[in-house]
Amino acid sequence: MVLRSNLPRSQILQLLPALLPAATWRPLPAIAVGGVSSGDQGQIAGDKAFQPGLAGKDYGKSEMSYDDFTKRPSGMAFKEAKPGNGKSPVAGDRVVVDWSGYTIGYFGRPFETKKLVELDGKDKAYLRFELGKGAVLPALEEAVAGMSEGGVWQVVVPYRPGLSYPDDDKDHERVGPVPSTFSGQRALNFVLYNKDLIDKTLLFNVKVIRVDRPGENGWKKG
Repeated sequence: MVLRSNLPRSQILQLLPALLPAATWRPLPAIAVGGVSSGDQGQIAGDKAFQPGLAGKDYGKSEMSYDDFTKRPSGMAFKEAKPGNGKSPVAGDRVVVDWSGYTIGYFGRPFETKKLVELDGKDKAYLRFELGKGAVLPALEEAVAGMSEGGVWQVVVPYRPGLSYPDDDKDHERVGPVPSTFSGQRALNFVLYNKDLIDKTLLFNVKVIRVDRPGENGWKKG
C-alpha cells in the first residue's frame, strides 16, 4: 500500500491499521488531547517542532498532535489499538516486540514493514531489548513500559532531543530499532538527517509479544 503525499496526516493515520493483520486492530473511541474533542479538527497545533536550523528563532512549524491520541509530557503520543492481557515489563526485563515504522511527517513512507522485509528476501524478526538500558528510542521505551503482553499501540514520536533517534548514531547501532532493509534505513535517514526544514515526526506500530523476567527463557539482566 502506497501512502500518497496529498493525503492529510489524519487520513494517513486512519489508513495505517490496514498495513497490519486485521485481527490486531479494532475501532477505538477518540481520546481528546489538549482539550480537543473527537468532533474537532483531526490535527491540532502543539509546541514548535524542533528544527536545528531555526534554533533560537521565535517562529517555525508547530508539532502536530491528534485528537484521538494521548500526549505524554515528554511529547510522545500514543493510541492503544488493542489492550494487552499479560505481563507488563519493568526495567531489567527483556521485551520482545513486533514493530513497523513510518515517516508520518513526510508523506507517511514506511521504513520498516513486513512487506519491505519480504521484498528483500528476508523473514521479519522480532525486536528484543532490555527495558531501561537505552537500547531503543526513549519514546519507545516510555511506550513499552506502559504496555503488556498482547497489547498493540500506535506511537507518534516527534523529532526532539532525548525522544527520537540521536543525531550522532546514523547507523542506529547504539539506539534502535534498526530498519531490517537497506531501503528502509535509507528512507528513515533521508528524513532524520535532511538539512531541509521537513517534518521528522515518526509513527511506530508496536505489539508486545513477550516479556521475559530475569531467569525466564534464558534471559540474564545486563
